Order: sequence, then C-alpha cells, then structure tokens
Amino acid sequence: MNGSRWRRIGLGVGGLVALAVLFLGVVMLSNVGLRGMRVDLTQNRLYTLSPGTQQVIADLKEPINLYFYFSREAAAKQAPLVMPYANRVREFLEELATRSGGKIHLRVIDPQPFSDEEDRAAEFGLQSLHAGSGDALYFGLSGTNSTDGRSAIPAFQADREEFLEYDVAKLINELGTPKKPVIGLLSSLALQGQFNPMTGQMGEPWPILTQLQELFSIRSLTADIDHIDKDVDVLMLVHPKALPPKTLYAIDQFVLRGGRLLLFVDPSAGGDTSGQDPSNPMAGAMADHASNLAPLLAVWGVDYDPTKVIGDLERGLDVRTSMQSPATRHIGILGLGRGDMNQKDVVSASLDKINLAAAGSLAAHPGAKTTFEPLLQSSTSAALIPAQRFNALTDPSTLRDGFKPTGVRYTLAARVTGPVESAFAQGPPADQKPAAGPPIAHLAKSAAPANIVIVADTDLLMDYMWVQMREVFGQRVAQAFANNGDFVANILDNLSGSGALISVRGRATFSRPFERVEALRHKADDRLRGKALELQAELQQTESKLTELQGKRNDQSSLVLSPEQEAELKRFVAEKARVRKQLRETQRGLDVDINRLNTWLKVINIAIAPFCVAIAGVIVLSLRRRRRSAA
Repeated sequence: MNGSRWRRIGLGVGGLVALAVLFLGVVMLSNVGLRGMRVDLTQNRLYTLSPGTQQVIADLKEPINLYFYFSREAAAKQAPLVMPYANRVREFLEELATRSGGKIHLRVIDPQPFSDEEDRAAEFGLQSLHAGSGDALYFGLSGTNSTDGRSAIPAFQADREEFLEYDVAKLINELGTPKKPVIGLLSSLALQGQFNPMTGQMGEPWPILTQLQELFSIRSLTADIDHIDKDVDVLMLVHPKALPPKTLYAIDQFVLRGGRLLLFVDPSAGGDTSGQDPSNPMAGAMADHASNLAPLLAVWGVDYDPTKVIGDLERGLDVRTSMQSPATRHIGILGLGRGDMNQKDVVSASLDKINLAAAGSLAAHPGAKTTFEPLLQSSTSAALIPAQRFNALTDPSTLRDGFKPTGVRYTLAARVTGPVESAFAQGPPADQKPAAGPPIAHLAKSAAPANIVIVADTDLLMDYMWVQMREVFGQRVAQAFANNGDFVANILDNLSGSGALISVRGRATFSRPFERVEALRHKADDRLRGKALELQAELQQTESKLTELQGKRNDQSSLVLSPEQEAELKRFVAEKARVRKQLRETQRGLDVDINRLNTWLKVINIAIAPFCVAIAGVIVLSLRRRRRSAA
C-alpha cells in the first residue's frame, strides 16, 4: 500500500517536472519562432502601423538613426501626467524599429542634468521644459541619416497625439529624402514684390513668400508655360486669371500625372492691382478682381462661383475705415477659430486662428467621383453676397443691408482627392507646342489619385491679415498674430511628401478617460455651481437688506450695528455656514460615489475574476472524479 502510494507521488512529481520542462521549452521555442509576431487588441488599433507608414519605411534607401529623448525622473517628479503618453510614444517607436527590418535604429535616452546626452539633445534642437526643481525636461525625437542630415520633433505635444504617427513618419521621410521640395509658383499677384514708380525700386517680397523660401525651393513659373517639369513636387497657383489653353493643359496633365496642387482662387482679391490708374482711382476699383480655373475645377468635381462672396455675421471682424471712425463689423472679413477648421486633417488641426477677406465658397459637385473634404468653413450665420458690392466699398456696415443667413456652413478651403479625368478630352489644344525631348503621351485620366487643396481666398496671403511688421535693431521683423502662414506651409509640407506619407491620417488618441467617473464629476460640478450661485444670491440679498436698514437709522455716522442689523448679520452667517456645509457634503458625496465605483472595480478585478477561475477549476475537478468513479 505504501509502495503504491509513493509510486503515485513519484508519478505526480515527475509529471509536474515534465510539465515545467515542457512549459520552458514552449516559451523558448515561442521566443525564437514567434519573434516579431504581435497582436494589437486595442480598440482603435493604436499599435498597428498604417499602410502609408509601412510604405515610408519600405522606401528607405539607407538606415536611419532615431534618438528618443525623455527625462523620466524629471517627468515623474514634476509632470506625472506626461508619463503615459511618453510610454505610448516609446512603444510606438519600438514598433517602428521592429517592423523596419533593420532600417531604423532606435535609441532611448534619458538625459541627466549637465550630461553629454543633455548637450546633444540641445544640439539636435530639442526643446527643454524646465520643471519646478530647475531640471530640464526633454520629451522629443531627433534623427540622423548617413549623409549627416538631421531632423527633429522638438517636443511631443499631447494635443497632437492623434497625429503622432504622421509626425514620426514625416520625420522618417525627411531623413530618407533630405533635399528641399520644389514648389512651382505661378501667381498673378506680386508676391515677390512690386515695382514702385515713386521710388523707382522693387518693393519687398510678401512675408508669406519669405517664409516659404526658408522651407522650400521656390521656382517661379510664367503664365504662358506649356509644360511643368517633372521635378516640381507641388504646383502652387495663386489667383489664376485668363490663363491660355496651353497653360491650362499643362496644369491638367500635371495633376493627371500625380502632381500635387495648391490652388488659391478669389472672387474679389484685395491684392489684385490690375486696372489701376493713378489718374483715375475708380478705374482699379471697378476692374474685375476675380479669379477662376475653369474648366479644370468642373472635371475635379468642385463647384465655385467667382461672382459670390461669403458674408458671416458671427465670424465678421471689427474694422476701422479711418482713424477717426469707430470700429464697424465687417461681415466680409472673417476670423476663423479652431471650431471652423477640420481637426481631422493634419494641415489645419493644430491651428488656432486664420483670417480671410472676401472669400468665396466651394462645394462638391453632385455625382463627382472625387472626395471633397472641407478644411475651413464659415459659421451657420453666413450667406452669399454679390462680389460687386465689394468694389469701392467705403462703409462695411452696408453689407448687412438685406443680409439673411441661410443656416449653411459654407466651405472656404477644401481637399479634393480621388480619380480625375482630363478637361481636354480631344487631346492637347492647338497652341500646345511639342515638349523638348521624347514625346509625352496625352493622359485622359489620372494615373494615380489626385491630391488637390483649394482655398477660395487670396487675401489671407496679404501682410495685414496675419503679420505685423516691427523694427527690431534696425531690421524689419514680421510678427504673426494669426496662423495664415502656418496654414499655407502645412499644406505645402503635406503635399510635397510622398504619396505614402500623405495617406497617413490622424489616429485615435491613446488616453481613455473613465467615462463613469467623469460623469460623476460633471454631475457634482453642476450641483456645486448651483450652490455657489445660491450663496452669491443670498449674499447680495443680505447686503441689500443691510443697506436698507442703514438707511432707516437716525445716526448715519455710527459704526455700531443696530439690533436689526445684528440679527440680519447673524442670520446670514448661519445661512452661509449651512450652505458651506451643503457644499462639503456635495463634495463628500462625489468622493463617496467615486470610491464606491473604485471599490467595485477592485472587487471585480481582485476577487470575482479569481473566484470564477476557482469555480471553473472545481467544476473540472468534479467532472474528472465522476469519470474516474464511472470507470
């Protein structure tokens, strides 16, 4: 009996040892055989790379180095709320490095104060956020390539969390293609400066052009071009007027070849000086200052009326027609805020304010094959105004005469993507000359999905709409008070990237708030706010009562309170104490509700889940015993 018992114990121990060896073997085999295999079970697939990012990595011709700087100790002490987002960024970068097949070398650095790593972070251009203790807090990304090219994200911002993948993919794309993108500029406005007959000199270029020249390689194009070079990454058209057919054909074929386009049209351009005559000031005011790109807009699926201007009662800005006149609401000069911008598109999501003047309206043509995505929109208190009313306008208040909002949000800027067809179905126009070199075949439809951004305003490019010139140490410096320049730079930056980079859109945010807890907090805040208003009302009533009692006294100069005043004051003090007690009870009730919810979560996670596992084990054990008994 004892021998059989020891035999069973030995078999049990041997089985446990065999199971342990088998478990270790499976783990080792999984580490080798399943290396690189991951499953993303998050709700919004936060750790799954989009096809665009995967293509950006695949297009890398040489390895790049990424340096993720994060001051963990300083963040833990002074900014603990940054920690979860920092972990999210680090895990995303590790996923990139793992999926790159050795093309991306990631190094995570915790720069200590006064260390070589901190000096190197500053050399990369990373921004340090000084914590309360004085230690620098770094939370940014830098990268290098084999040709000593550098690029950096100075600091990761929580409000751009949904564009984390785009920002990192953009940095990788810049390191993979370090040359400046080429922007072909065709403009009927004097962006490069206009000749001043009074001084006999050329004027200074517009600040918008100066800013773009720092970021891109700008190539000026004439209005009579018959082709656009293949090395032009983005074509920027500003206020196109009466373009010849050969130029329209060149633009048409450029878009069909996969070229990206940024188009500015305007029903009433303030920067259009055509038709001006110094001897007749009214001649320029009555000239046609509208621009259009017909018939190309029609085949791209966009409706645009160059004779109508958007007026907006809510977004109209106050202006002065002279120094002596009071400010007047101008419903044709609009100030757009974050709520008027597309927060899902990378070119407009991080902007705060954009100013426009006499802007037109864009809309998707019914039945169009392209996708029309608004970037900037008016409020619902808007309507269309004939552009002729802006000619020689002296009193902006007259624009409100007969103005009736339609309740529609009009689109002022939009992105158009998808397949497009040629506006020249019969082939090149008669004035088209053969291009030098091998003949270029006519394209009847786009070889790749088009990507076009259209802005129905050119005045946003003018100085007075977004910058103020100041004299600093004898030099003229432009200080921006609106994001007009950032908006244009973001568009060109986005369009000049690879097609894979453009396809990387905003993702869901990583933060997952406790909705039930937030609802409890909001409910308590509502109750607290009501009690605070009640207390304020009682305070005002008591002060009024005290003033009334003081006025009935015979001795107005006496500082001694009357019996009535003392009674009223005591009543108020008692009432104030009661209300404060209710406020504390309300706050305590909030804490009780939240703690009760927290307790139930702990019970579910700590007790109920193991209890369910234990019950399942008991059931399995009972079934086994029944089988043995039956056997």
